Amino acid sequence: MRRGRTLILVLLIIIIALVVGFVVLRQFLFTPQAAEDQTIYVEVYYAAQNIPQGGRVTEDVLATLRIPQENVVSVMYTKDELPFLVDKIAKLPLDQGVLITESMITDSASAVAVSGPQWASLIPPGMTAIAIPTNRLAVSGYAINTGAHVNVNACLLFVDVDPSYQTILPNLTAVLTGTGLPTAEGGLPVLSLGVAAAGSAQGRLELDPSVQQPYYIVPSEAQRPRMVCQTLLQDVVVMRLGDFPLVETDPTAQQAADPAAAEQQPAPVNPDIVTLIVSPQDSITLSYLMYTNANITLTLRNPSDQARLATEASTLQFLLSQYNIPVPAKLPYAMHPALTTLVSPELPNDTVTEEPQQ
Repeated sequence: MRRGRTLILVLLIIIIALVVGFVVLRQFLFTPQAAEDQTIYVEVYYAAQNIPQGGRVTEDVLATLRIPQENVVSVMYTKDELPFLVDKIAKLPLDQGVLITESMITDSASAVAVSGPQWASLIPPGMTAIAIPTNRLAVSGYAINTGAHVNVNACLLFVDVDPSYQTILPNLTAVLTGTGLPTAEGGLPVLSLGVAAAGSAQGRLELDPSVQQPYYIVPSEAQRPRMVCQTLLQDVVVMRLGDFPLVETDPTAQQAADPAAAEQQPAPVNPDIVTLIVSPQDSITLSYLMYTNANITLTLRNPSDQARLATEASTLQFLLSQYNIPVPAKLPYAMHPALTTLVSPELPNDTVTEEPQQ
């Protein structure tokens, strides 16, 4: 009987210990989770990309961030306040990731002091914009336009020059003449030289092996320049194709002031310059190329392609070796008539004829 009471007492102690342990574990493990679930989060807006000073705030440049409600202040914009944020103007440059507050933006009707032209804010820090001449061929038939990513190729002509005169070779020859009297001791006469221009190019002596006679050979034409082409810059952003407006105007305000004048738009003019965003060092390079009459060509590339490829300069020797082009042999026969230039064949569609007016 005593042994049964002892067993019952032990069982009661074990049950009480289990109940107390369960209560303690629930208190320590489940109470913080319940408290955490009670935290309320609010979505507020921040700049998803850089917004320049004077730039318009649109939904495309905004993103939301969830923060606890106790950290939200009244100057922030919550998700329900999007209509009060869209179409506002940035008072100052807003970097990507900055939470937008009321003091950072203003109404679109208010003027924002922006130093310099408005498009200057499109240039990233540390970069600069430079305009270079162009034509339809140099911009891929106008497939390259504002905002495009391009590579910059340049072709140069090289000639040999005299190191002292810095003039193109060959030099011109001249005839030296002079008269003088012998010295008192009977030595050689002291000559007084004069120069008479002959005008012929400087040549060289060559020995004809058949008759063993030397000949003085002069060039038959001026020196032919040697051309080389190379890719200089890669993944350059085109800031604008064509001229910038001399006066910044609001097209909406102009149309409201004079609807008839807004409808009469001038005919488009083929652009002859293109403005590129480059580093300061690359801008100096482009300036040098412009004033040395180098031929600059832009090639269009995919804006998502950020690869940089090493390229080899293209010369006549490179073409012959890289593409396995043989130099034609001198044969005892030739095609007739003689071909001295390459002329593209004319097709019927190339000739434009005007229909007679009725």
